[in-house]
Amino acid sequence: VQLQASGGGLVQAGGSLRVSCAASVRTVGTYVMAWFRQAPGKEREFVGNIGRNGYSTSYSDSVKGRFTISRDNANNGVYLQMNSLKPEDTAVYYCAADRGIILSTRDDPGAYAYWGQGTQVTVSS
Repeated sequence: VQLQASGGGLVQAGGSLRVSCAASVRTVGTYVMAWFRQAPGKEREFVGNIGRNGYSTSYSDSVKGRFTISRDNANNGVYLQMNSLKPEDTAVYYCAADRGIILSTRDDPGAYAYWGQGTQVTVSS
């Protein structure tokens, strides 16, 4: 599975941005998809994930209520809508995929086998 993240950029605090992840397989509906982020000098951090059919999502406390993950299995896409952005949201955002994610591992980067290359999101104050 190859994942391609896109849509990052520079935005002012309080603004919105949508990043996308395109998957190379038509069976993307069999994978749990997630977004992680990594700021300079920090460990990779779980942002949220979405179940195979798109009905279940979970988010980190730091983004809950501001970020929304969605997916379009017919078009092999996963999306991260980010609203009310803050300077501390500045990071490289990565999409990830795996078939074997369970509730206890959903926020563990090591549980995901497939990763995109990342897209930079910068929020200015």
